[in-house]
Amino acid sequence: MEGRGVGSVLMVYLVLGLLVGQSTASFQTCYMGCFIWCVITPNNTVFSCSVKCLKDCIIPSFSFPSGKDTQYFCKLGCATSLCTDLSSKENPGEEKVGSCVDSCSETCAKN
Repeated sequence: MEGRGVGSVLMVYLVLGLLVGQSTASFQTCYMGCFIWCVITPNNTVFSCSVKCLKDCIIPSFSFPSGKDTQYFCKLGCATSLCTDLSSKENPGEEKVGSCVDSCSETCAKN
């Protein structure tokens, strides 16, 4: 019974994430939708989904930066090392991850 409740919550997050994702391009919305979809796919781990979704939401494929733009790569490296453990199967933690990524942006902008 508990598994059904978790699945229902994940499905609600997924639907909301997809609906909101069409109207805004915020990192949190991108991350939540990506993470929920990834984590419900068999054989994916929370860690692999966190890394995949950080990459996909920090460096969108439609605007892949040139090799000269180190900000994206600094932000991705920082986020991968500091923000991947903030999500769980039950809670994508998009607000915490978003704050963590924002702090990485500030750190990378200083360097």
